[in-house]
Amino acid sequence: MVDKIRLGIIGANIHRGWAPRAHLPAVVASPEFELTGVCTTRTERAEECQQKYGARLAFDDYHKMLAHPDIDAVAVSLRVPAHYEPTMAAINAGKHVYVEWPLGRTTAEAQEMTDLAQAKGVINMVGLQSRAAPAVLYLKDLVESGYVGEVMSCHVSRISGGNLTRTADRTWQRDVELGANTLTISCGHTIDALRFVAGDFSHVSSVISTQADEWLDTDNNEKVSVTSPDNILVSGRLANGGVASVHIAANPWAGSGYRMEIYGREGTLMASSQESANQDGLRLQAAQGGHSLEDLEVPAKYTNVLEGMPRGAPFNVGQMYYQFGQSIVSGAACQPDFAAAVELHHFIDNIREASEHGREVAVKSG
Repeated sequence: MVDKIRLGIIGANIHRGWAPRAHLPAVVASPEFELTGVCTTRTERAEECQQKYGARLAFDDYHKMLAHPDIDAVAVSLRVPAHYEPTMAAINAGKHVYVEWPLGRTTAEAQEMTDLAQAKGVINMVGLQSRAAPAVLYLKDLVESGYVGEVMSCHVSRISGGNLTRTADRTWQRDVELGANTLTISCGHTIDALRFVAGDFSHVSSVISTQADEWLDTDNNEKVSVTSPDNILVSGRLANGGVASVHIAANPWAGSGYRMEIYGREGTLMASSQESANQDGLRLQAAQGGHSLEDLEVPAKYTNVLEGMPRGAPFNVGQMYYQFGQSIVSGAACQPDFAAAVELHHFIDNIREASEHGREVAVKSG
């Protein structure tokens, strides 16, 4: 392999989506990678991205990108229902692959991608960015080192606003069957961070609800029906004996943002922001043996990206690319990988089961 890992991005439309917000600026600022190729379904859009970000190659068909000998690895940053086919094609082409969360539209799709990646031996990563966030990594180490002592209870919430309107390019998320909604995306990222820091659940109860059953398509000034959930409440017991509660919601107006609270026998830890755990900008506070919270500074050792990495959405994606690159070079397993994604898909299935049957369920991994 050449000095830099030659990366292609599938879904590199600079006008919408997660790629221009996070992936493209993160890759350009990552010294381990060269942005070799960009791909969208329209030639002019691909060439526009190529010119803006300095990619060597532009493609209007991901099969052409995957067949090119100068591509070592790919990132798939598409709408969730479109993850499966290019990811399977990339793995079959022997390319290392980074796919955004949710990995698949369904758990079955995610399992298929995981099985093939393991069979082909390619490095694989899923975009659960909170696991690379310096503040979350620090929280995890504090809990594991006994800062709060025995974890007695924890709570996490992410409450956002603006769920009554969508532009036309986002109304597709109204269909729960397409796998991209408040349960899978916002709840998925948020509850993954909690499990990463405080430990896995052993039992869960839940309520999954669609409180707003219509959205206004602002481009066409028409209402569309909605089956995707917008409020999720989860309560349960952790495997370590602690209890936990979760509230994830997309509501009409201003929300309270993100908050994680860990209460132990010896102390308290809190993380908060107006965004989410998977994005940059968490504020950490702590109390140990007292009743006043004080701000915590995250030690520099948890940051792997260089100083030029943009703050905001690209930052933790850049942290992910650092791990992805290290694994490609060393051949070591990458975390969080597709198998971690399948575990989270199964956990969300457990939450669905608990809500559908109105009872507590034991958490099953598969």
